[in-house]
Amino acid sequence: MSKRCILVVEDDSAIRRGVVDALTFAGYGTLQSGDGTEAERLAMTATLDLILLDLVLPRQGGFEILKAVRTTRPTLPVIILTARGDESERVTGLRLGADDYVVKPFSIRELLARVEAVLRRSPERPQPVGQVNIPGGTADLARCEVRFEDGTRCDLSEREVELLRYLAANPDRTISRDEILQRIWRLDPRHVETRTIDVHIANLRSKLRDPGDQPRVILTVRGKGYMLGQRP
Repeated sequence: MSKRCILVVEDDSAIRRGVVDALTFAGYGTLQSGDGTEAERLAMTATLDLILLDLVLPRQGGFEILKAVRTTRPTLPVIILTARGDESERVTGLRLGADDYVVKPFSIRELLARVEAVLRRSPERPQPVGQVNIPGGTADLARCEVRFEDGTRCDLSEREVELLRYLAANPDRTISRDEILQRIWRLDPRHVETRTIDVHIANLRSKLRDPGDQPRVILTVRGKGYMLGQRP
């Protein structure tokens, strides 16, 4: 099993280094940042299980990062790290979707206990998907191809495989175009035309024999994004 990965966002290099060392010793994988803009990029694009988030950061504040995470990655756990003991800030963080908070100075034992507790109650990491059943055939993601019962086959591009796998790994959830750009293309949707997602979806539907006017495999959720109609 791969290590659970935690993003440590803290502008104080000594505190950040101490937290990273403690998490590494406890068996976690880590990413780290002391800059708000870089932290938001990592929060949007990296494969993570939890974020430890300071509030006061250069260039981008912690609350803004939390809002962005909750918009595009609603199930990703976030624990706020703050030196401020003000109750209103803690309430604001929790209302914005933080899972817990730790007030500095904190003990490493307390921090690790809170990390473990939040991870225990957070949604499980989606299981890897090897194939997706489609009407009249199967999309074999390991072989990057679609096989139909009539004997015909169709190759899938690497991007099409990633797209279909991501949808299949998140059943019963609508995936926004922004999330697809961030998680699959690794791009900031603020600087990219999301129409590119619609074009790739149309091409993928064509290969899956999934008609755009009445799709059964990749469903369009109007104004929100896409979700998988067929079970893996």
